[in-house]
Amino acid sequence: MRLFWLILLLFGGVFGLIRYVQTRPIERPPGVLVARAPLQQPLAPADAPHLEKPGYRFQPVASFELEARVLSKRLYRYDAASVISPVDLALGWGRMSDTDVLRKLKIWQSDRFYFYAWFREPPIPLGEIVTSSANIHLIPANPNIELRLKRLKPGHLVWIKGYLVNVTGPNGFFWRTSTVRTDTGNGACEIVWVADLIVR
Repeated sequence: MRLFWLILLLFGGVFGLIRYVQTRPIERPPGVLVARAPLQQPLAPADAPHLEKPGYRFQPVASFELEARVLSKRLYRYDAASVISPVDLALGWGRMSDTDVLRKLKIWQSDRFYFYAWFREPPIPLGEIVTSSANIHLIPANPNIELRLKRLKPGHLVWIKGYLVNVTGPNGFFWRTSTVRTDTGNGACEIVWVADLIVR
């Protein structure tokens, strides 16, 4: 019996070590890592590509491209959108990609929202935090992109290209994307069809 518990403890330790290596944040040096804000261009209905997944329709409203630092990742399996969007990323650019700034913030995600907090004073003005970061609902165009999104860790730098989309689906499901950088709260998240992804 003692041997059984010893083996169980050993396997638990090995599993825990593997899990830690897979999820620990990637260290980055201080300084702004991504200077450019996201780029988007409104799309006329006639210019919008046809995008679909079984049971869902996607209305592209703008082309979208960004390079950003992953601040946090959250996987979703059971909510109404998880069939098409299993991953949310909190992403930062400008000074929200700077390790010195991020060390002074607590960042987390829950229920499709992204949150931040600080002790005493924010490390940069609150308005800059809002305009230099976002919680993005990601809709992978194919299984390969989905797998790579799920493997991301805080500290990764990502380049994402695709479309901002509004979504309709079963049982009256409707999701509207944000198209501005200055909004907060409910409805402020971008919904991105991810057509291409580069990770470094």
